[in-house]
Amino acid sequence: MARGGQSRIELLQGTLDFIVLQTLRWGPQHGFGIGQMIRANSSDALQVDTGSLYPALHRLERAGWIDAKWDRSEKGQHVRVYRITPSGRKRLAAERTKWDRMTQAIAGILNPPRERES
Repeated sequence: MARGGQSRIELLQGTLDFIVLQTLRWGPQHGFGIGQMIRANSSDALQVDTGSLYPALHRLERAGWIDAKWDRSEKGQHVRVYRITPSGRKRLAAERTKWDRMTQAIAGILNPPRERES
């Protein structure tokens, strides 16, 4: 359970990649920062465990949708900073289109049924 008695939202397979790409669209970030941004921008509804986040980052890097470079954090620690690549931006646009269609379809199911055309 998340704070405030709200249950955490379980992510559908493939959704985490989309969320990470979307998060990196706003700028380069280290892994911990990506997790914090996802959590903050979802009002704590989405909390990505490191056991899920880092495999997703490695998968996205192998696919060529993000790249990573070693850098120093504000505290002087060595961190890997991830950034979206041009092919990652194309992938994000395609996923965004699919996501928009899916949310419209789900919204249609949640609304009262329309009368059938004869």
